[in-house]
Amino acid sequence: MKKLFIIALAFAATSAAFGQSKDVVDIAIGSKDHTTLVAAVKAADLVTTLKSKGPFTVFAPTNAAFDKLPVGTVANLLKPENKAQLVKILTYHVVSGNLDAAAVTAAIKAGNGKAVLTTVSGGKLTGSIEGGKVKLTDESGNSAFVVAADLKGSNGVVHVIDSVVLPK
Repeated sequence: MKKLFIIALAFAATSAAFGQSKDVVDIAIGSKDHTTLVAAVKAADLVTTLKSKGPFTVFAPTNAAFDKLPVGTVANLLKPENKAQLVKILTYHVVSGNLDAAAVTAAIKAGNGKAVLTTVSGGKLTGSIEGGKVKLTDESGNSAFVVAADLKGSNGVVHVIDSVVLPK
C-alpha cells in the first residue's frame, strides 16, 4: 500500500508540474502505473474520444488493479473480437463532466452517504465514503477505492482507483 501511495504521489506531482496542457489520456500515458489502461484504451480505439473537449472524469485503474482480475482476462479483452466488451468496460470508468474530489464528496454528502454516478457506458457507479476514502461500487457490488484524486487535465480530471469496476 505504501508503494502504491508513493507511486500515486509521484503521479500527482508529475501531473501538477505539467499543468493542464495534458489531457486525461496524456496523464495516463505519463504514468508507469497505468500501462495496462493505456494499452486497453488504444485497443478500444478510445484515444481520440478521450482526447476530445470533454470534460471527462476518469476513474483510472492501476496496473495492480487489472492484475486482480482473473488470469487471462486482460489478454482476452484486448483481442479484436472483444472490442465492444472492452469499450463498455472502459467507458464504465468515465463520467461526463469535471467532477473533482470536492464535487464527488459533496454529492455523496448531499445523497446522505451515497451518490449515483451515470457512466459514459450508461451504467451506474455508486460513490460512498469508507474509512475516509471515496469508495466506488459497481452494479455487481464490487468496489474500488480512490487512491489519488484530482489529477487535472485540459479536458477533465483523473482519479486513480485500486480495482477495476465492471458493468453488468
